[in-house]
Amino acid sequence: MPTRVTEFRLPLWSALIVALGAGPVLDAGFPDGDVWPLTFVGIGFVLLALRGRRAGGAFLVGLVAGLSFYLLHIQWATLFLGIVPWAALSTLEALFFAGGAVLLTLAYRWVPRVWPGTLGRALLLPVVVAGLWTLREFVAGNWPYGGFAWGRVALSQSESPFGGLVAYLGISGLSFLMVAIVAALIELAMLSTVRGSTRLLAGATVVAAALAVPAWPTFTDGTATIAGVQGNGKAGYFDSADRAYGDLTDAQVLAMQGVDPTANDLDLVVWPEGGSDRDPTRDEFGRYVFDAITQGYGAPLLSGVITQSDDGETTYNSSILWDDGEVQGQYDKKHPVPFGEYVPDRAFWRPFAPDLIDLIARDYTPGTRDEAIDVGDFVAGISICFDIVDDQLITNMMDQGAQVIIAQTNNADFGSRPGQTDENEQQLAIAKMRAIETARSVVNVSTVASTRVIDAHGDVVDGTADYEAGTMVTEVDLGTGTTPAVVASRAIELFVAFFGLAMLIMSRLFLGRRRAHDDENGPVTTLRGADGAVLVR
Repeated sequence: MPTRVTEFRLPLWSALIVALGAGPVLDAGFPDGDVWPLTFVGIGFVLLALRGRRAGGAFLVGLVAGLSFYLLHIQWATLFLGIVPWAALSTLEALFFAGGAVLLTLAYRWVPRVWPGTLGRALLLPVVVAGLWTLREFVAGNWPYGGFAWGRVALSQSESPFGGLVAYLGISGLSFLMVAIVAALIELAMLSTVRGSTRLLAGATVVAAALAVPAWPTFTDGTATIAGVQGNGKAGYFDSADRAYGDLTDAQVLAMQGVDPTANDLDLVVWPEGGSDRDPTRDEFGRYVFDAITQGYGAPLLSGVITQSDDGETTYNSSILWDDGEVQGQYDKKHPVPFGEYVPDRAFWRPFAPDLIDLIARDYTPGTRDEAIDVGDFVAGISICFDIVDDQLITNMMDQGAQVIIAQTNNADFGSRPGQTDENEQQLAIAKMRAIETARSVVNVSTVASTRVIDAHGDVVDGTADYEAGTMVTEVDLGTGTTPAVVASRAIELFVAFFGLAMLIMSRLFLGRRRAHDDENGPVTTLRGADGAVLVR
């Protein structure tokens, strides 16, 4: 029996309404909404709106869906960057979304015509669609200026039973699987020649198989006692802190007053990104404070500090390990935030927003140092704020032997009181996914909120109250071994993305050759007898 498919094509006006609704639904699946099943629903809205579209209509549908998602998802950026950069970034990401939508609608048009059978519709087509979705996330996450990998659909699953799959697939691999599942369920629903009970069983089997994968086992070799200090100081860009007198440094010191040095055998004290406004290598008072902390608590201090090159020409957003009166290790942020920590192509962009561009007078330079630092008895992988989103940096620190991940952040610019923005929760969710992906504990230390310890299973095991000064002292496991996601690194992402693109191109080439053949020889008509034998061709 030939495969019959219920054709489903929304009118363009209806598809645009569905696309407009897809954004809020997708966003609700992310923190702090945390209704993770809605991410699957949002993906379904997008795919249904793209079925049967022409390229122009698909671009418009994708643009609407992308805008409705990103304008909500990164609304927190307005507190620091303002309306214009927020709208510009959202529009750029929506354009990527629109470009990806064109590829998806072409896949829906071409792939079933080349592979029209049940397996082609229910298996190959969803794989191609998911691969192209992953390709769009890959491109947007790497270009321009290092990309913006925020908003990948897998990042909504930190509290989901699907979250454990990142240890096998990585974040991009989980995005691929999520889209493939939704696309497959849609195609199964459309296969009218297959019994309803069979389609229901097949769909349930796909979902159950994904959820039946056991959690990746974690292995440890000892523990380390780490103090994470949240000063709750005036760390925002527009706060009135007097950095010349060390207001941020003072806030961090005061937050440690409740910690008895004799009651805790500390292995490391961690201050957040921007934890000290006094560089101990260039400031005598800063040196005094850092020495006092390390000597008084008997442990090295890892603190965010703004550092400069020897010639003073280059500035870095750094994390330095201080002990025995000197820097024992240093990591410089690899991903300074464009238009926040530096201005790329300043002369080009200044006319568009001169007030903002002039406000950012100091450009941080991307670092080149290793992502892991030898603390003494263990190796710590270091991630500063936006670095946590970069898959390659996580791979690098694992290759360098990281046994625990220290994630330092300053999110004071994205809310000064609880519930003001979603940025804190979104970044904490990414840290949870990294813990599962690497099978390592993550110590997330912030200036103002989301200071937490996350174990290798992605569970929060300790933390401080948000928007209050405090210190958490936690014994964390030191991880060993690795996970399939770390071993494969970005190979999974690249394979599924370019497989989807290759199959799309192959489908188009095959259809082109078939059309050329038909034009040359005329349409081919085949008549068969009752026994299936060819009578006329």
